[in-house]
Amino acid sequence: MPIDLLFLLGAAAMFSIGLMLLLTRRNAVAALLGVELMLNAAALNLIAATFRHPEWWEAHVFILFLMVVAVAEAAVGLTIILRLYRRFRSVNVDASF
Repeated sequence: MPIDLLFLLGAAAMFSIGLMLLLTRRNAVAALLGVELMLNAAALNLIAATFRHPEWWEAHVFILFLMVVAVAEAAVGLTIILRLYRRFRSVNVDASF
């Protein structure tokens, strides 16, 4: 089995788990974790593509950009979750509104 196929299968599993977390959990931290898993699955897909086409240096740059966006999204998301917890004393998404 080629290594890029293993990367693609792993990315599909990560994306599925992230989507399940995002759609089924009412906890805001779990939903944020689901979004992070989906972003990392997209980066893993780009890594798998660079195994077949190593001359695609743009993919490596895009992976770095995607990692920076994921870190910024996590920081902003956790800040919003902390603000919601301080105001409503709950991190449940439906209890905050």
